[in-house]
Amino acid sequence: MKWRDRSGSSNVRMSGGKAAGGGIFGIIIGLVLWLVFGVNPMTAFQTGQSITAGNSTSTQPLNDESRDSQFVAVVLADTEAVWQEIFQEMGSSYREPQLVLFNGRVNSACGSATSATGPFYCPADQQVYLDTSFFAEMSNNLGIAGDQQGSGDAENQGKAGDFAQAYVIAHEVGHHVQTLLGTSQKVNEARRQLSEIQGNQLSVRQELQADCYAGVWANRNQQRVQFLEEGDIEEALNAASQIGDDRLTQGTVMPDNFTHGTSEQRVNWFTRGLQSGDIRSCDTFSGAI
Repeated sequence: MKWRDRSGSSNVRMSGGKAAGGGIFGIIIGLVLWLVFGVNPMTAFQTGQSITAGNSTSTQPLNDESRDSQFVAVVLADTEAVWQEIFQEMGSSYREPQLVLFNGRVNSACGSATSATGPFYCPADQQVYLDTSFFAEMSNNLGIAGDQQGSGDAENQGKAGDFAQAYVIAHEVGHHVQTLLGTSQKVNEARRQLSEIQGNQLSVRQELQADCYAGVWANRNQQRVQFLEEGDIEEALNAASQIGDDRLTQGTVMPDNFTHGTSEQRVNWFTRGLQSGDIRSCDTFSGAI
């Protein structure tokens, strides 16, 4: 994947110290999490209070010159350019999310998380969260290499696996797009009326749509900057297949409890978005998936 020598986003932040606040604001945050985003009431108010009690994590501008930080900034900038273009075509404007890099643990408006949580998007503060160990975890646990295998060319080092990593970031940004389009709110409202099994099925459809949006981004970004190289698509498809519910649980969890979709479903919907470059092809909420 070609990403070097391109500008990065200014919306990448590093997690920092604790941010203080006031009690009334904790109640307001709790209400928003409960009524708008469907978070469990007790969890919502606990989160609101923890944030305003000084347990939320403040952020600071990116000042890290490492390969991973710069890569994240470039990928986020690519998502911004593509989604700005798509939203303009729809007669709307795209509100860019922030991406927070953290180390070990972070507090978001959706609650606290550790590196074990993996990359996630919080609709309550409209930020993507990414642990700095993410790239190593992909390589060690998913078998997605971070370096060009069998190549002595220093220029090619670090290329293999780049697009798989970019796919995961684009998936989380896809959840931000769902928030902007009102999809996330509708899903949360519907889940409050459904059984746990039905709610899980709705979550699967939401996750698969984010996979499809990641594919749409890849298609449109290729048209924009020709960033794909030989083998990149296979890397992303491999990543999608490795993080399917059936693969991750190794048969220990019944399909009714799946929340992200099977490996086959995730590959299929990413491919659909990649081939079409059109978000209208990403309607996972109608018909079979």
